[in-house]
Amino acid sequence: MEKTVYKYLIRYSLPQQIWLTALAASSFPFLYAFYELPKRIINGAIQGDPEGFPVDLFGVRFDQTGYLFLLCTAFLILVLINQAFKYYINVYQGLTGERMLRRLRYQLFSRVLRFPQPTFKNMSQGEIIPMITSEVEPLGGFIGEAFALPAFQGGTLIVILAFLFYQNWIMAAAAVALYPIQLYLIPRLQMRVNALGKERVRLVRRLSDRIGEAVQGVPEVHIHDTSQFVLADFSDRLGSIFQVRYRIYRQKFVIKFINNFIQQLGPFFFYSLGGYLVIAGSLEMGTLVAAIAAHKDLGAPWKDLLAFYQRREDAKIKYEQVISQFEPVGMPDESMQTEEPESIDPLTGDLTAANLTLTDEVGDNVVDGVSLEIPMPSRIAIVGESGSGATELVQLLSRLLYPTRGGVSVGGLEFAGVPEAITGRRLAYVGQQGYVFAGSLGFNLFYGLKHRPMREFEYDDDAKSQRSWHENEAKAAGNTTLDIKADWVDMESAGADTPEALQAQGLRVLEMVGLDDEVYRWGLRGTVDPTARGDMTEAILRARSAFRERLADDEGMADLIEVFDRSAYNANATVGENLLFGNVVGDAFDMDRLGENPYVLEVLEKVGLTERILQIGYDTAATMVEIFADVPPDHELFQQYSFVSAEELGELQHRLTRIDRERVADLSAEERSHIMSLPFKLVPARHRLGMIDDDIQAKLLDAREVFARDLPEDASDSVEFLDLDTYASTANIQDNIIFGRVVYGRPEATDRVSALITEVVSELGLRDTVVEVGLRYDVGVSGSRLSSGQRQKLAIARGILKRPDILFLAEATAALDTASQGLIMSNLLEEFADRGLVWVLHKADLAREFDHVLVMRSGKIVEEGTFEELNRGGSYFRQLIDGA
Repeated sequence: MEKTVYKYLIRYSLPQQIWLTALAASSFPFLYAFYELPKRIINGAIQGDPEGFPVDLFGVRFDQTGYLFLLCTAFLILVLINQAFKYYINVYQGLTGERMLRRLRYQLFSRVLRFPQPTFKNMSQGEIIPMITSEVEPLGGFIGEAFALPAFQGGTLIVILAFLFYQNWIMAAAAVALYPIQLYLIPRLQMRVNALGKERVRLVRRLSDRIGEAVQGVPEVHIHDTSQFVLADFSDRLGSIFQVRYRIYRQKFVIKFINNFIQQLGPFFFYSLGGYLVIAGSLEMGTLVAAIAAHKDLGAPWKDLLAFYQRREDAKIKYEQVISQFEPVGMPDESMQTEEPESIDPLTGDLTAANLTLTDEVGDNVVDGVSLEIPMPSRIAIVGESGSGATELVQLLSRLLYPTRGGVSVGGLEFAGVPEAITGRRLAYVGQQGYVFAGSLGFNLFYGLKHRPMREFEYDDDAKSQRSWHENEAKAAGNTTLDIKADWVDMESAGADTPEALQAQGLRVLEMVGLDDEVYRWGLRGTVDPTARGDMTEAILRARSAFRERLADDEGMADLIEVFDRSAYNANATVGENLLFGNVVGDAFDMDRLGENPYVLEVLEKVGLTERILQIGYDTAATMVEIFADVPPDHELFQQYSFVSAEELGELQHRLTRIDRERVADLSAEERSHIMSLPFKLVPARHRLGMIDDDIQAKLLDAREVFARDLPEDASDSVEFLDLDTYASTANIQDNIIFGRVVYGRPEATDRVSALITEVVSELGLRDTVVEVGLRYDVGVSGSRLSSGQRQKLAIARGILKRPDILFLAEATAALDTASQGLIMSNLLEEFADRGLVWVLHKADLAREFDHVLVMRSGKIVEEGTFEELNRGGSYFRQLIDGA
């Protein structure tokens, strides 16, 4: 990238800068006329000699009044013209600046994607993120005004000065006599501010890095009780930043004081010297008034120029500091990621490395002159102790790392100059900690197939126009115009030609890594939109029917489920669920605060339940306080049976000390609503408090009917009422199949019900349907909702799915349980029987099933051969096996 901000903006925005400068120059004649006209209005029209009227202008005669209004109209027109110039110039400056800021951020981010992997050892995301986001933000505004503002404001300043000197050079010279002092002092003071600004940026970057470390290391802070140490370090860093920022403020306000003081000297000279000249008859009053008005406008462009100078210096510093961080040694050219070959053929032939060397930042050879020739297809195991260089060798072979010396090739194709369009599609690599992106599980599974848009997105007319605008703006900013809404999945790479076939391939690889059961369970907890997938909801309704039939045929199972029945109270559901007999949609009803809802209170009043619910609420609160007052919040009893938080429990205890049962009516409106919300959380079969007796249940059934019958029209979509023949879109698949509640207190009830659901789903051939929903499971930020093992399995499945010619693994299963390790290894050895598989193993004895074994030590291959050849007494390989 260009070394200075001016070179950067000239390269990418020169035509826009020329246009802005030309516009600024075009406005100056109108600006001069704007200052000249007030003098003519006062001297010629207002104080003019009556004998000189009427006057002839443009063939029309004007008396003194008409002449006055003519000049005033011209003045108004000039106001509009000058403001139009300012508006257009400012808007175009903003547009140019925003486009350039977008271009710069895009270029910086694209460089991050090309950073050599070792760069991230010395530069954390806490440093990179603010540089791309906040630190370059001021550059957009500066780039837009880089030439136009000094041209426009400088020209305005020159026009005003020319006007003042034309009126009276002595008065004008006195008014600007101290400006040279400003020009001398301000840049020198600004240099100090700039130096402090560099220090501030450096300190803030380190603070961001430390915050990121602290967030990732919070468990260590807790386990070692180092919070005060971490806070002390943070406070010290904040103190350093505070000191620098305070010095910056002092310097800036010194600059501001000097500017304001010198600016106010102008009026002093106009009033004193100009007034004297008017009294002496050497200057007309109109000329003095026009000069004062012009000088008043002189301050704005002068201040803008001084402020621009400060922004320019800041921009130069920010640009140079940022760019210096985005030019790491060994970064490949942009064409490595943008070049798209006409055809991408499979990689065939031997995998060859010649004098392959990787040197770390201190000059040590991590991989030291490795040369090898591996026939492909074959299954290669690489073993060695920690630090042997085995992992780095595989990263070099897969081109995740770039060698210091030497090269890698397959079938004579040198990797050094090959674009990622080839290596990224024909090779795959999975390390010990595969990364999972935020989004769905399916997004991550198919991520390795998203190389280029495969099928365009179909836009309607209005959206097509909007898309065209976005595309044009992307071009203007030097961004890619590829549509993120297009279908990016390359199904052919996965061996599929339809979405259904692609999903089948996805399910197959999930089975290979042992993740299919988890995805199935996530699918049962997922929801389906009936409007989008009517076929799927119909299949789930069939499963509901089959499930109910199985319950009816098995008396032992029938007792485990209390099905939903509109005419019956469900003792295994909450009081709130029984009242609504449906699922809440939107925020009209809050199940945790039903006692505050006006409509719910109205329904209770209609069926005569208000006072009973209030009394039950009080009794429930008293019981909760009595049982859990001395129970820690993390106790199993509290976790299983309390339906209020520890904080709420404290509030209830405080309220109960003021109000007894007979005075419940004296509660405030807020306290009354809180107390009345408690009964709605009760589950009779679970909490067994005996408060929801048969009489209350009967009245709640009446309230259920009233609730549904009288529900206001504007709230009719707020509850999705349960119906045996209708799919509940707000409930998950499992709840839709059960259409009821699992009975509390029955041994292994949940497991037996889950097993029956699985039987029904399998018999109806719906497992793939459920897994499809499971693929939509949100994995959280960086896969935080998955276990480390699940993340690793997903990463391996992603690498398998794109069917690489060679799959490289570096201790990819080391953190998994033994059963999972065996399953994955067996399946991969079979899957890649006719392709290349290179695997760094965490245990040497696992190499038994591989065709060839490489043994590494201190960055070199010290032994190689088959397992049987190397497994002999005295060999280093045998030592690794014995030491495992």
